[in-house]
Amino acid sequence: MPIYETVFIARQDLSDAQVKSLTDAAEKIIKDAKGKVLKTENWGLRNLAYKINKNRKGHYVLIESDTPSEAITEMERTMRLNEDIMRYMTIRLEEPTKGPSAIMDKNTGDDDSNDRGKDKPRDQKEAA
Repeated sequence: MPIYETVFIARQDLSDAQVKSLTDAAEKIIKDAKGKVLKTENWGLRNLAYKINKNRKGHYVLIESDTPSEAITEMERTMRLNEDIMRYMTIRLEEPTKGPSAIMDKNTGDDDSNDRGKDKPRDQKEAA
């Protein structure tokens, strides 16, 4: 079966228990279709890049699953109908990911802020 990664954003005014029930509903659809949930991560309440339906924040949740495409279609259909879910996105992966995602792993060096302020060689034209 193919491996999918789904991230959805729930409204900011929901409690953690309500977000957990949304996640459980999505996982139930996957399990009912004889699929497996490989990983679930709750990224918490995070700022949005732009306002969505007058919300500036949202609860982010990642679900990685090994399931048939029909289950993904049904899960996306229920997310589309649910007013508590503002956005969702599903992508197909070649293989399951290992370890936590980059959002959850605080030790990754993907941040460029460490390079700021360091002395870098100047161009001769700049110095003149």
